[in-house]
Amino acid sequence: MNAKAGDRTVDIIINIVIFAALALCLIPFLHILSISLSSNRAIMSGEVTIYPIELSMQAFKKVLEDVSMIRSMGFTVALTMLYTVSCMFMSVIAAYPLTKPNLRGRKFFMLLIVVTMFFSGGIIPEYILIKQLHLMNTMWALILPLLISPFNLIILINFFKSIPDSLHESAEIDGASHFRVLWQIVVPLSLPVIATLSLFYAVNRWNGFMDTLFYITNPNLYPLQLKLYQLVMNNMANDLMQLEGNQVVQFLPESLKAASVMFATIPILLVYPWLQRYFVSGIMLGAVKG
Repeated sequence: MNAKAGDRTVDIIINIVIFAALALCLIPFLHILSISLSSNRAIMSGEVTIYPIELSMQAFKKVLEDVSMIRSMGFTVALTMLYTVSCMFMSVIAAYPLTKPNLRGRKFFMLLIVVTMFFSGGIIPEYILIKQLHLMNTMWALILPLLISPFNLIILINFFKSIPDSLHESAEIDGASHFRVLWQIVVPLSLPVIATLSLFYAVNRWNGFMDTLFYITNPNLYPLQLKLYQLVMNNMANDLMQLEGNQVVQFLPESLKAASVMFATIPILLVYPWLQRYFVSGIMLGAVKG
């Protein structure tokens, strides 16, 4: 009984900690959502907390009427998809040969990969390189420098190592080449870790900001995060006015900023439910060799 009571106490403590962590994550999100959906009077009076006061969709309507915001959304979606596919392709074709013990220089290549996790050339040399390659104001300036994540590559290598060697040997006995073994055997068996790493790559690119600030000056190529940065820095919407009947309604910068943040956040959040069943298994199987 004492053991069961102790286990029950531990479970209660764990649940409290989990709910506290969940609240810390949800409260800021709910606060921003509530501001974006509340009336001007409620925002100015400070009544808005974690639920909307005097529900209003005017801020979201204004965001959706902004052509530049819609263009940034479309560009960000295309950029994220191309970046994720490119990164996963490069990671797969780099990880597979590094699982082969007979690959010459394998330890040297692994050392180079690990070194890049701790050291880099720096922002200025990278900027000069991008400029000399004439990649400024192009989508490739936001893709090529981040094409392979060493951390994700190591996870993928460990997952590939967990696949039984007998599968490789039987396929090679049947005359399959390395490419055929990779794309017809290894990749289908690695869907959990591929889905998980794809999510990592997609979230990283969707939330990317600093490189867009350095390399993109063309307004037609502004991703959402750079667009939000301009929103905050320029305090846009201070003078925006709209008529509702005979009454003049002033839109607060806070409501438009909050609506813009939600506009940029919700799409990437919708990706998680589709990949949730792969997420835990992908991380666990890729982190430890089975």
